[in-house]
Amino acid sequence: MTETPLVADPSQQLKNRVAARVRSQRKAQGLPRRVLSEMSDVSPRYLAQLEAGEGNISIALLHRIALALGLPVDSLLSEDAPQDREAQRIGELYREASPDVQRAVRGLLAPQNPAALRAGRICLIGLRGAGKSTLGKLASEALNLPFVELNREIERETGMPLAEVMAFYGQEGYRALEADAISRVVATHDRLVLAVAGGLVAEEATYEQVLQRFHTVWLKTSPVEHMQRVRAQGDLRPMQGNPAAMEQLKSLLDARAPLYRRADAQVDTSSKTVKSSLNDLLKVIASKGFLDGAAE
Repeated sequence: MTETPLVADPSQQLKNRVAARVRSQRKAQGLPRRVLSEMSDVSPRYLAQLEAGEGNISIALLHRIALALGLPVDSLLSEDAPQDREAQRIGELYREASPDVQRAVRGLLAPQNPAALRAGRICLIGLRGAGKSTLGKLASEALNLPFVELNREIERETGMPLAEVMAFYGQEGYRALEADAISRVVATHDRLVLAVAGGLVAEEATYEQVLQRFHTVWLKTSPVEHMQRVRAQGDLRPMQGNPAAMEQLKSLLDARAPLYRRADAQVDTSSKTVKSSLNDLLKVIASKGFLDGAAE
């Protein structure tokens, strides 16, 4: 008996097509999901489901999203690829732009010096408890730079606390949001201090982007101090009911150390006061010239 070949669900194909187009158009316009939510009066949770190709599509809500993106709703639904129309639109915008804007666009599209791509962006990496948040904030104040914690940026983008983000998106979804957040930070800041989660270095593509677009500093300390500082922050989970927690932490640090060593510089905060560690960080930033020639 000949088996009947499976036919893809047309409804899911439509959902996937709309998801991909809304997501790509939002990113192309540099709109965080939270901002698109406010512009379209559509909840962040619905937008997240829509961009994931999940749930039922409401034409009324989709129309509001299309209006917020400045697109006809049929461009999100049509089977025709939108690339040609988008390229034509970009070409028209370029031709209508002033000579200064055209020159800036050509500069952005031209090959650039790898060092210049990093501008005045500084990224602090390392396991939790090394001092990224504390030293990052203090260094940004001393250098008169913005300070961004990537997890807080993800919370703003999704409109959810981090615990809900992890529960809703899962680890894989969180990593995708992390990569998107890095891209947004690069697009919106030429100068800043950024603190990222300790596990980012395990995501090869995201870490490569960080290494290319930021001057990176590995904040390191001993496993004992990592654990003490995390517990001092009020998080007792690393020790509760897990006598092997310290050995697991040491193993994690050993596994990630080769990745952390790819950073441009290191600052050891072991057995040091916050003031002493801050001075070490500022000296590294100055001696390495991380802010030299950065755009004001």
